Amino acid sequence: MEFDLIVIGAGPGGYTAAIKAAQLGMKTAIVEKDETLGGTCLKVGCIPSKALLTSTELYYGARRHFGAHGISADGLSMDVGAMMKRKDGVVRKMARGIDYLMNKNGIERVVGLGRIARPNEVEVTSDTGQQCLKAKRILIATGSRVAGLPFLEFDGETVLSSDDTVALSQAPESMVVIGAGAIGLELGSVWARLGTAVTVVEVLPRIASTFDEDITQALQKLLQRQGLKFHLGTYVESAEKTEGGVKLTAAKGDKKLEFEAEKLLVAVGRKPNTEGLGTAEAGVELDERGCIKIDAEWQTSVSGIYAIGDVVAGPMLAHKAEQEAIAAVERMVGQPGSVNYDVIPWVIYTSPEVATVGLTEAEAVEKGHEVGMGIFPFQANGRAVASGHAEGLAKVIADKATGLVLGAQILSANASELIAEVVLLMELGGSAKDMARTIHAHPTMSEGLREAAHAATGEPLHI
Repeated sequence: MEFDLIVIGAGPGGYTAAIKAAQLGMKTAIVEKDETLGGTCLKVGCIPSKALLTSTELYYGARRHFGAHGISADGLSMDVGAMMKRKDGVVRKMARGIDYLMNKNGIERVVGLGRIARPNEVEVTSDTGQQCLKAKRILIATGSRVAGLPFLEFDGETVLSSDDTVALSQAPESMVVIGAGAIGLELGSVWARLGTAVTVVEVLPRIASTFDEDITQALQKLLQRQGLKFHLGTYVESAEKTEGGVKLTAAKGDKKLEFEAEKLLVAVGRKPNTEGLGTAEAGVELDERGCIKIDAEWQTSVSGIYAIGDVVAGPMLAHKAEQEAIAAVERMVGQPGSVNYDVIPWVIYTSPEVATVGLTEAEAVEKGHEVGMGIFPFQANGRAVASGHAEGLAKVIADKATGLVLGAQILSANASELIAEVVLLMELGGSAKDMARTIHAHPTMSEGLREAAHAATGEPLHI
């Protein structure tokens, strides 16, 4: 069977590419090793973790905040099994939606492990045997997998990956999390809200290091109030399983530390899934990190073979992969597909959430900008105070000479939604004055961004 395009991998990037290709008239097949489409994001990543975050946030909020609203919730308890059942139901529903889109767009689904046999041929191995598919073009969208520790392998019971942690049957008494990035903070938050004693160990001097220090310090204080303990600037040297769980040996400067817990979550990053793809045999070049090298049209070193998402350089984010998928397919048919890598938002879904886009204040200064910076605390925002979400702040970074918005950071409830306003503004080349003069409904959390924009122009109003 011959196709115009074969997509290897059915995560957000892969299935988006397949849909776009089919819509542009290309005969398309998608190869996925699992029966369920959606990739890591849907099955064990973005979606299940957000389902758990929502459930535990509701439980924690009911325990800690209902009384202030005059609501009595005596005898409140959390059924972890029911929570997991709901999470699994969310995943199944979204998976059915992807199946529907494959059928709607006439995309051929092939279950099995895909390998590039030749520049125009994909070999698929499944339980039923092997088959060869031919295509004018091949797009690699195989995503990434969790990175582990060199001295202690994942076992799914005591030493956990993020994949394992979203499927625990009960809240452990204690958990050590190695890594204070998005995954470590989010999943650490999930179990801390259910009573687990969570200790986060991070080699860097602060958490969420892609944000400015004022944001990370505020976030850390809020997470500490929720029960998380942090050991920063701390390097884990070794770890071993014990009868009761796991024991870690770490160093903070000259000081030696030991940590013991029932469970260990290793959240030290991810690495691209390029093994077993036949890249070397096909002549597809990789960089030093194992990522596939691509040109401006997402084409690899081999003509007709493309790559997007976590297997190429850049942030490992589902929305980045989706946009690359659309752009790459558009380039295949001669359309001007593009991705603005300067305006990709990034979110940590703690409570409150923290979101960023563009340059941090530190990066803007480093690049030579004279910065106009505005900060607005949500404790001065009427909607935030009324809804009980006054923690956090909005920060807008602008170029003083031109007024152009260079970036923004938000620490607040629904920061993941609020950041879209800044993304759109930056995509259109807008200024801080444009944001400040845009009418926002009152009372809303989004007014905090407008106030921060006013401050960035040197004309603060409500602070």
